[in-house]
Amino acid sequence: MQYPLLLVVALACAVAAGVWARSAVRLKKVASRVERAFGREADAATIARSAYRKDVHCTVLYGVLTLASAGGAFVVRGSTLLFALILIPVAVSVIYGRDFVRDSRLAESRFELERRAEEVLSQEDLAPRRWAERLAPEQLPDITGFEVGRVYQAGTGVMAGDFYDVFRVAPTRVVAVIGDVTGHGIEPSITAFQAKYLLRVFLRQFRDPAQALEELNAQLSALDRAEEMISLCVIVFDTEAGTVRYASAGHPAAWLWHEKDVRPLRSTGPLLMLDPKGTFHSRELRLDSGDLVLLYTDGLSEARSGDQLFGEERIANAIRRDPGADPGVLVKALLEAARDFARDPITDDIAILALRRD
Repeated sequence: MQYPLLLVVALACAVAAGVWARSAVRLKKVASRVERAFGREADAATIARSAYRKDVHCTVLYGVLTLASAGGAFVVRGSTLLFALILIPVAVSVIYGRDFVRDSRLAESRFELERRAEEVLSQEDLAPRRWAERLAPEQLPDITGFEVGRVYQAGTGVMAGDFYDVFRVAPTRVVAVIGDVTGHGIEPSITAFQAKYLLRVFLRQFRDPAQALEELNAQLSALDRAEEMISLCVIVFDTEAGTVRYASAGHPAAWLWHEKDVRPLRSTGPLLMLDPKGTFHSRELRLDSGDLVLLYTDGLSEARSGDQLFGEERIANAIRRDPGADPGVLVKALLEAARDFARDPITDDIAILALRRD
């Protein structure tokens, strides 16, 4: 043996050839399956064949190097001819060079398309969350003189239709709003957005929430969306007068904890967009320190266990059991109670809002 080191090289090349050969066999099977599934002209089939050819090329290259190195270890003369066998894989590279470049460009193009598709899907997933954050924000402004709790659970729809709002309209007057647009999808969600921010404007124009609801109803009815209706409840807290004035457009009863008991604040007018000329009324009650108002959408009261609903009374009893609970704790406890009660996952949106006067 003239060159023992070449024998080591030959063994190493033989191992590499075996590895690439196994990979080539596997890729050949993959390419065949892809061609059967998508056709020979499909991009996926082209990429699969390209990967197979490259592995075959590597297998041939290392096989030739194995023969050349093994021959060179024992033979002095003629070893140059053995190493000339390397021209075989070189020729393969030249012959298929254009295909390799074309396939690499195709792979790059497909990667770019997949990256853009992932970005689009990410945006499509992010957009509903951003929209829901406008309608039912996780963070509400600090309102001096009040403790505020909120919770929102999205249903199975892509876009939210429930919304709530808390804001100050005067130094001594604070407004809480909760609403629900019928239906699911982008259109009801847009209507919810319009209702929320139009109502802010009208509640600054009118001291009476019923007047604000009548103006909102007239404006939204003019949009001519016959398939949509809105249930909505407005509570105006006046800390100077010590009163709470409310108006409700067909919304589930809110609850007021006052004088050691809960009382319902029921509807005072029809659903919005049901009748363009619908009339609304407001009612006024006393508001003392420690009083609490709880508002919610029907996803809470209509959570089901078979034919049985979670219902208004369970909501009222939750307040009675611990009227001094932190509003944030109370709303989360109510949501958990509804989840435990429901036999199946709740599919409707749920929004709950609670305010307590200090």
